[in-house]
Amino acid sequence: MALTGYTTTNGEFIEFGSAEARAEAARISKLDRAHVFYSWSAQDKINPQAFAAVEGSTLYDYEGNAFLDMGSQLVSANLGHNHPALVEAIQHQASRITNLNPAFANDIRTEVAAQLIKMVRGDFSHVFFTNGGADAIEHSIRMARLHTGRAKILSAYRSYHGATGSAMMLTGENRRLGNPTTDGDIYHFWAPFEYRSSFFSENQEEECERALQHLRDVIAFEGPSMIAAIVLEPVVGSSGIIVPPAGYLSGVRDICDEHGILFIADEVMVGFGRTGTLFAYEHADETFQPDLITFAKGVNSGYAPLGGVIMTKAIRDTFAETPYTGGLTYSGHPLAVAPAKAALDLYKDGSIFDRVAQLGAKVIQPRLEALRESNRTVGDVRGLGFFWAVEFVSDPDAKTPMDADTMTKGARVLRAQGVWPMVSGNRFHIAPPLITSDEELEKLLAAVEEAAKTIEAEA
Repeated sequence: MALTGYTTTNGEFIEFGSAEARAEAARISKLDRAHVFYSWSAQDKINPQAFAAVEGSTLYDYEGNAFLDMGSQLVSANLGHNHPALVEAIQHQASRITNLNPAFANDIRTEVAAQLIKMVRGDFSHVFFTNGGADAIEHSIRMARLHTGRAKILSAYRSYHGATGSAMMLTGENRRLGNPTTDGDIYHFWAPFEYRSSFFSENQEEECERALQHLRDVIAFEGPSMIAAIVLEPVVGSSGIIVPPAGYLSGVRDICDEHGILFIADEVMVGFGRTGTLFAYEHADETFQPDLITFAKGVNSGYAPLGGVIMTKAIRDTFAETPYTGGLTYSGHPLAVAPAKAALDLYKDGSIFDRVAQLGAKVIQPRLEALRESNRTVGDVRGLGFFWAVEFVSDPDAKTPMDADTMTKGARVLRAQGVWPMVSGNRFHIAPPLITSDEELEKLLAAVEEAAKTIEAEA
């Protein structure tokens, strides 16, 4: 049932579209512009949208206009908004322990760690909790360097790993540029991407083979004995939603094993069912596993800041007698891990993941592939589960990225259709909450098709 109003911070209920609601919207907007500094933005060139309420897969503005959440709030609200089980978990935890020094044992943190180890595929033993994904990357790098005694870290171009020091340097696209170099021992290589191949490949098999050879060459020239770890998103996230060809992750694993290099899987965006499995690396060969897994976002559906690093016993034992030189005041904060426990309870039977995988393969993929065939400006569609990219080009042969103005017009159509868009450069990213209903998914895909028509007409 659609919401009719919202509750203010002081508990007052106000109907959408009322004079009070409009006044509140104006007040919030004025205060926001006067005092809030926004990330990734030129401050005078933005006009942030204010939302009054959220529920399930839907966002509501102060007028009561409802929008499907196409991007799950930066791909974190995997279980949607205001899920009763997660809200109740936070409320219950707030009534018993709200803050605890991470040096003390914490029952809810312990239960979440144990459940993660039970659910994850592969041979892992321990979890270090962080405040989010970038923190998790920072600590995974530190652990890898201390474990191996090596300094160099490799990561791919077309990657994003966070906006903190080493995580920013690890990032392989333009968000890294312009930042001061804070970690000079990070190096980049080209990972496979058939649509915009760096290897002049004509199919997935060639792309995989040539990308692996390229990685071998980079390792040879950087010095295998100097490389601590390779960090990869098992499915590339915000840099393009790129699914690696079959055999690539396992091939990288083999190269790592040959040289004593650790494999760090950055599952911050693609973990917890986003691609139809608990972690996206599970799409690789059944024997594949990384040495370290970084996670965040979907672990508690973004209801509180939480991330972490899952590690093998071999890495844990590096610090059995020698202290680990790292820590966080809020490591495994009770109010953050409480909704994670509730989320894992919902995830553990696999039914949510199975539905996401099925709808991705049987509904989303066919619709988007049909759109690519019918619309000359759709250059490529790619993805898994509830994680897809529609890439628009002005020249299909040259694969020229569609311009920003035309993409903006497409985004307006999405909003007019009741879908809040997720636009990244010349792409629509389709990443709704995993609890999105069949009817809502149909509405989303129909809106994408309408927006694509506008883009084609404007191009």
